[in-house]
Amino acid sequence: MPDQQEQAKLRSLIDLYKRNLERELGVKVEKSSQINSQEYQQFKEEFMPTHLGWYEKACNISEKVLRIKPDKKQAAALQESIDICHLGITPSGAVSFSFLAPTLLIVSGSLFSYMLFQSMFFILFFAVGGAALIRVFGKMPEFLANNWRLKASNQMVLSVFYVVTYMRHTPNLENAIVFASDHLAPPLALDLRKIMWDVETENYSSVKEALDAYLETWKKWNMEFVEAFHLIESSLYEGDEARRLGSLDKALDVILEETYEKMLHYAHNLQNPITMLHMLGVIMPILGLVILPLVVSFTENAKWYHIALIYNIILPIIVYFMGKSILSKRPTGYGDTDISEENPELKKYKTIRLNLGGMEVQMSPLVISVIVFLVCFAIGMSPLFLHAAGFPDFGFGGDDPKSQCGARFCMLEYKENPTTGVLDGPFGLGSALISLFVPLSLGLLIGLYYRLRSKDVISIRNRAKQLELEFAAALFQLGNRLGDNLPVEIAVEKVSTSMEGTISGSFFRLVSMNQRRLGMGIDEAIFDPKRGALVQFPSSMIESSMKVLTQSIRKGPKIAAQALTNVSRYIKEIHKVNERLKDIMSDIISSMKSQINFLAPAIAGVVIGITSMVTTILSKLGQQLKEVTSSVGTDAAAAPTGLLTIFGQGIPTFHFQIIVGIYVVQIVYILTIMANGIENGADKLNEEYLLGKNVIRSTILYCLIALTVMIMFNMIAGSILTVSLSG
Repeated sequence: MPDQQEQAKLRSLIDLYKRNLERELGVKVEKSSQINSQEYQQFKEEFMPTHLGWYEKACNISEKVLRIKPDKKQAAALQESIDICHLGITPSGAVSFSFLAPTLLIVSGSLFSYMLFQSMFFILFFAVGGAALIRVFGKMPEFLANNWRLKASNQMVLSVFYVVTYMRHTPNLENAIVFASDHLAPPLALDLRKIMWDVETENYSSVKEALDAYLETWKKWNMEFVEAFHLIESSLYEGDEARRLGSLDKALDVILEETYEKMLHYAHNLQNPITMLHMLGVIMPILGLVILPLVVSFTENAKWYHIALIYNIILPIIVYFMGKSILSKRPTGYGDTDISEENPELKKYKTIRLNLGGMEVQMSPLVISVIVFLVCFAIGMSPLFLHAAGFPDFGFGGDDPKSQCGARFCMLEYKENPTTGVLDGPFGLGSALISLFVPLSLGLLIGLYYRLRSKDVISIRNRAKQLELEFAAALFQLGNRLGDNLPVEIAVEKVSTSMEGTISGSFFRLVSMNQRRLGMGIDEAIFDPKRGALVQFPSSMIESSMKVLTQSIRKGPKIAAQALTNVSRYIKEIHKVNERLKDIMSDIISSMKSQINFLAPAIAGVVIGITSMVTTILSKLGQQLKEVTSSVGTDAAAAPTGLLTIFGQGIPTFHFQIIVGIYVVQIVYILTIMANGIENGADKLNEEYLLGKNVIRSTILYCLIALTVMIMFNMIAGSILTVSLSG
């Protein structure tokens, strides 16, 4: 009651000053929403992903061009999603964009494709695709909100850890939330800062009120997070110190135990969706390619670009959205973040650093990736360039007078289409083998970019992770030394000596050296931006533990010892639950890794070899039937014209292989994102590292298998056909 009376007095005082200002200035004084809006926009731009900015602009423009109002139920659902991911749009703007963008795509795509191909297939494709996009874009706020939840829920265990860790030694909820937001990365850091922003801008009268309003948005999705924070809030009302600390400990236990239970159910329910994704995304499409050469040979209007549209656009989009749907159901987890986002000093490790005359020059990995791509792509497309330049065909594998190039296997081998009279190709085995450089160029473009971008940063983070594993024991030792009433400088030196040879020992030795040699205090020795120990060991968990040390040591060694002992116990508990989570996900992850590393590229490589052999056999049989027809002469009754019309030109293995190779790169890319998302949540840095490793390895494996099988099967087919033709 006294608080409410004070707030009422404060509001009346503000109203009084506002009326006086209005009278003096002669204008109506509104609440400073414009200033707040500008400040909040600046505050939001520092943390919001760039693609959300583009989506916001598109929705706001669409609302001005074509304003469509959703019904009340849809508007409420859209507004909830918009609020979750802090989008600056309205439900009407989201719906307007979902209709306007697909409509423009249908009209422009249909006109362009008809002018280019004069084919109803593409008009139908754009019509159906555009209609499907209306639903997809209509769900875009929900999709973005699910992504936001996935990233935020990945940090919830750590957020509770930071709040509990701070409140053990200082029972202040406001400072604890600020402490957590300082050590978390976006998006949860943005949510916590928004809580403080709402209090500062008087949207809510207290931190507890703003926090409770924020927790309401998570009740449907992460009840354990809500329960943990309610226990933290309840600790503030406990009169007994032991019960207050017990309530804080219970908060961390609740989120850890319920996280494990929910992840266990998620792992059990994943089996069927993952199997379906594997069948629809890998097995059926690739095995379906085996019969496609026959279908195309007997279907005159089927072209390679029809297959490319299905395999390189439609199927990857379907598999991607299926994967995202599976990931959206992932419960709260414990994951890592990109340390370069938390520490801008580490961003230079995402570039290629060259030492030129004592000066360090930074170059984007994209430059190297694009150069490699252009070289490999030019080699892969060289058969088309050679034909366009009028280069004479040549061959290998022995003489064959009946062949266009005079050899058993031709390099180019273009054939005249009997229907259009246009040369189709290249059908030669040499072109098919060289075409492997096209998917290789794409795989190296993606793989090299992500590998060069992430390998240095991931090694720094792995070193910090190794320190985190040891750090619980190191903190326990440091707590014991402080408990013996030793000064913090001596305690740090003793821990560094006792843990010599470990990463934790190196960390504390660096702190001790900064204190002894440079005369730094404990704060500077750890947190100094240039010389501090954390520069070489960037970890939010270690930084927060050291913040607890520096803040609690002011209250005395005994308080600091107790605080560090509890932090040590928390780190061990979090690590134990994280290992249990990895254990229950191991079967599914190992299955997906086998698909990425071997099954998908191996099956596709074998299929290309079979396709190449079938195409060669059909081509040779078509030539043989033409020779038989011409030898019959004018005897129309004896001429096997029915058989002759069965075999069409078919699709060259050159085009076919490029389509399949690109699909392999796409499916490996999608499955890698899926596997990382299931195992680690929204860990962008690890995702980039795995993409760099998996895409390069799987693409090279596919190219090697396809190369070997194509040569082997074509040699077998060539020898069989030589015997049959000579016979």
